Amino acid sequence: MGREFVDIFDDWADSYEASVAGEEPEYRDVFEGYDSILNAVTTRVSGTVVEFGTGTGNLTAKLIEAGISVIGIEPNTKMRQATAERFPSIKVMDGDLLEFEAETESIDAFVSTYVFHHLTDEEKKEALQKYAELLPTNGKVVFADTAFISRDAKQAQIVKERARGFHHVADDLEREYYTTIPILTKLFNEAGFQVQFTQMNDFVWLMEGKKL
Repeated sequence: MGREFVDIFDDWADSYEASVAGEEPEYRDVFEGYDSILNAVTTRVSGTVVEFGTGTGNLTAKLIEAGISVIGIEPNTKMRQATAERFPSIKVMDGDLLEFEAETESIDAFVSTYVFHHLTDEEKKEALQKYAELLPTNGKVVFADTAFISRDAKQAQIVKERARGFHHVADDLEREYYTTIPILTKLFNEAGFQVQFTQMNDFVWLMEGKKL
């Protein structure tokens, strides 16, 4: 359910801000245009949203600034505490993309950045079906995450990163469950969503699913 990667963030919690700011050369391309990615997610939702993987609260901050009601879900204790301390007025609860309690009768959207790849494709299917059950008509799933146009494109990216000596990035791509746009399209459609994809950088795509 994605929790096999939770402990990784114990070490990353203290350096995450440096990573997203582009201070780590190895992850600079992954987080290129980070602020624009957060803005893109924020501008596509309204009302009450469930945010998966709040991390240190960067997307949370954008959502709150936009007047959006946020329910935070974060499986890593250190990250959850960081968001809760930064935004004491909101609920930040233990949970993940599949197992969570929103504690509200009305959810207008589910959002996340750099999180969905923690699920296998089968788990992604299960998650999207669950979100569809909880959302009203025209409710949204707006995720930004690394994905690829094909398996060959993914393999080419791994080869490129190893050639650059960026073995941590290459290892991430091989270890976690990064999938392809055709597979994501199929999963969204089967769950009852109309979906659009917008490429944000060499790694990240914005996926905007609207429940039909």
